[in-house]
Amino acid sequence: MTLYEILPQLYQKFSGQIPEASEFRGEYTCTVPATLIKTVCSYLKESFAFDLLLDLSGVDNYGQEPRFSVDYLLYSISHKIHLRLICLLPEENPEIDSVTSVWATANWHEREAWDMYGIRFLDHPNLKRILMWEGYPYHPLRKDFPLAGLPADLPDTAVDAGKVNESPMHGGPFITSTGSPHSHAREPRQHHTLAELIIKQKKSQKTEQD
Repeated sequence: MTLYEILPQLYQKFSGQIPEASEFRGEYTCTVPATLIKTVCSYLKESFAFDLLLDLSGVDNYGQEPRFSVDYLLYSISHKIHLRLICLLPEENPEIDSVTSVWATANWHEREAWDMYGIRFLDHPNLKRILMWEGYPYHPLRKDFPLAGLPADLPDTAVDAGKVNESPMHGGPFITSTGSPHSHAREPRQHHTLAELIIKQKKSQKTEQD
């Protein structure tokens, strides 16, 4: 069975609530309403043998609304096909049903998305932080979280418990740029490249001449 056979049945099953999948380089992505995610995942697993959840991750589309999304990468071992599902969530109170009852492996993935992005998974059996400690007040992979970090109280169990301080940022602050034509310009860095400094100097000289 192929996705060309599966997708029409998926659309029909959910009566127009799922828009047509987008395709990019042979990979298909379906945008699923958050209220349907558990039902859709169960249907895909039971009816079309999507028996493996390869990945589940949070995404922060900072500056857009809906701000957050949860991406699910599914794989059918018997049919040898992938399918990606995306659920969009609002900036205020981002929450969605857990799919741990469909795939047990979602457990730690959902905990990481909660820890890093603050996306809450309803009915998760143990929605605790997995990287940061309980009581940590921030979600570090949100795009408005500063690269230097933020001060926070360490847990009492930590050796020499005290405070987490901001990282020293010699030459900073670091900034990221979106929509830049060159990948190196999108990465955080301390110093401009020599080429950028020359361009900057030429622009400065031109401004002075004008």
